[in-house]
Amino acid sequence: MGNAIQKYTEAHGYGVVRELVGHGLGQKMHEDPEMPNYGKRGRGKLFVEGMVVAIEPMINMGTRNIKQLKDGWTILTADGKPSAHFEHDVAIIDGKPELLSTFAYVYKALGIVSNEEEEFRRTPLNI
Repeated sequence: MGNAIQKYTEAHGYGVVRELVGHGLGQKMHEDPEMPNYGKRGRGKLFVEGMVVAIEPMINMGTRNIKQLKDGWTILTADGKPSAHFEHDVAIIDGKPELLSTFAYVYKALGIVSNEEEEFRRTPLNI
């Protein structure tokens, strides 16, 4: 997954932040496993039955480099260019990804027609 995110993003001229990664979801806000949004194909975390994860890349218009403010929470791009932070939550059930989050309400409010979530549901996993 991380390789696919990195490859797609960088092919379009954007930077993928390395310091912030996706993660497992459970009883705590952030749990193992960490799910990087970059990496070499075939070397990332494997999706396994019953896993629930947050896939949440932070994508920068410029460099992938960031800086954190003294408040310990605020993240800025090192070059001052815009950035976006996305999240989708996914569970692996019966060997298939089950999308737990949706942007459908946002799309509807903005008048955007998209079938990307349906395409995601049809994507086979190699687990």
